[in-house]
Amino acid sequence: MSRVAHPAGPRHADVLPAEHPPMPPADLNALDAGIWPRGAQRAGGALTLAGADVRDLAREFGTPMFVLDEEDFRSRCRDFRQAFGEGTAVFYAAKAFCSRGVLRWVAEEGLGVDACTGGEFEVALQAGVDPAMITLHGSNKFTGELERAIGAGVGHIVVDSFEEIARLAYLTGDMGAPGPARRAADGSGGQRPKILVRVTSGVEAHTHEFVATAHDDQKFGFSLSSGVADEAARRVLASPGLELAGLHSHIGSQIYDTAGFEVAAHRVLELAVRIAAEHGVQLAELNLGGGFGIAYVPGDDPADIKIIAQNLHEILRAQCAAAGLAVPRLTVEPGRAIAGPGTVTLYEVGTVKDVDGLRTYVSVDGGMSDNIRTALYGAEYTCVLASRESAAPPMLSRLVGRHCESGDIVVRDAYMPADLAVGDLVAVAATGAYCRSMASNYNHVPRPPVVAVRDGSATVMLRRETVADLLALDEG
Repeated sequence: MSRVAHPAGPRHADVLPAEHPPMPPADLNALDAGIWPRGAQRAGGALTLAGADVRDLAREFGTPMFVLDEEDFRSRCRDFRQAFGEGTAVFYAAKAFCSRGVLRWVAEEGLGVDACTGGEFEVALQAGVDPAMITLHGSNKFTGELERAIGAGVGHIVVDSFEEIARLAYLTGDMGAPGPARRAADGSGGQRPKILVRVTSGVEAHTHEFVATAHDDQKFGFSLSSGVADEAARRVLASPGLELAGLHSHIGSQIYDTAGFEVAAHRVLELAVRIAAEHGVQLAELNLGGGFGIAYVPGDDPADIKIIAQNLHEILRAQCAAAGLAVPRLTVEPGRAIAGPGTVTLYEVGTVKDVDGLRTYVSVDGGMSDNIRTALYGAEYTCVLASRESAAPPMLSRLVGRHCESGDIVVRDAYMPADLAVGDLVAVAATGAYCRSMASNYNHVPRPPVVAVRDGSATVMLRRETVADLLALDEG
C-alpha cells in the first residue's frame, strides 16, 4: 500500500495517510527550488513571487488567494515544446487550470489545448485559441457539445464510447440526418472531424511504479484486452463523415519515469498493426496523454522533461520498428506539469490551537473549498511562513481550513515556527493544478481570486467571488 497521493487519476483507493510525521526541515525559512515557483525567493524576510511581495499582494487583493507566476507557467510551456521538438504536438490539459488568460499564454507559447467539456472548449475559443489546435475529450460528451465543436472546426475529438461514435456519425450526416454540424462556422462545408480512439491499455502508472494487467476497471476508453477497441476503430472507419486519425492512451498521473509508457505504447501499437492489417490504414497520430509528475514535498523526484521526451521518442521509434509501422506523430498532454509548480496559495492565520502532546492546529481563512485534494486524495503539500522569517524552533502543525468538516485539512503534517501567530501569512506551494479548478462553494464560501505576477506587477486573472455572486443564483 502506498502513502503517496495519486490525484486526478483512476487510482486512489489505496492511498493512506502518513503513519508518522516527517522529520522537521533543517531550515524552516528555506524555499526548495524543486517545489516553489522559479520566481520565488525571500526579500527582507518575506516571500516574494516574480518580484511581488506577498504582504503587498495580501493587502491589495486579500486572502485566500492563488498567486500565479506568469513566467514560470510560460517557461514550462517552452520546456515541453523544446524537449519534444518539431514533429511532436504538445497540448495543455485545461482541466488542471482553465481561464482565458492562461489559455492565451498557452497559445502564444505554441501549444494546443486539451478540453474536457464544452465549457473548457468555449473558454479556449474566447481566449482566441485556433479551433484546429483544440482536442475535445470527455467520457460523456453531449450532442450539443459535439455539434458545437465540429461546427467550430475542432482539431481532434477523442471518442470514449460506442454511443459517442454513433452521435458523431449522426451529426456528420452518415445516418440520414442533414448533418448541420459538418458546416464550418462561416457556413461553408467543413472537413471531416479527426477522431482519436481512446484505449485502455491495462497499464496504470504513478510515480515510479506501474502495474500492467489484462483487464481494465474504469470509466474511460475502450479496452484493448477485450477487443472492444478494435470494434471502435471499425465503427469510426465505417462512418464516411469521420476520419480515424489515431489512437489515444492515458495511463495515470504523477508519473516520474517512462517505464509504464513503454508497455502502454507496445500494446496500443499492436492495435495499430491490427488496424493496418484489417483495413489497410496507417494511423497518423499516437497520443500518449499526460500525467507527468511534479514535486510537492521534499523527496519527490520527477524526471527532467528532456529525459522523459527523449525516452518517449525512443520508445515510439523502437516499438514502431518492431511492429513494422511508420512512426506516427507523437502527442502529449501535460497539465499539472505546466500549471502546478508556478502557483502558490496565500492564506492568513486565524487561530493557533495547541493539542497537547500531538500537534498544533493552524486554522487559515481558506480550506477544502479551495483545495479539496488533501481531503479527497490524501495529497501532500509544502508550506512556509510567508510574511516574515523566524528563528523559532519547529512546531509540528496541521494546516486546516475554516469549514465545518473534520477532514478540512490543507497540509496534514507541516512544521511551522513555534512563534507563528494570528495574522501571519502562510503560503502553500504547487497549488496551480486541480485546486482552483476543483474549488467549490462549500459552506457558501466564495472562491478565491487568481492573481498573476510578473516583474513585480500583479494582474487579476479570475476575480474573487462574493456572497452577492452566490445569492444571485438563488431564485428562492
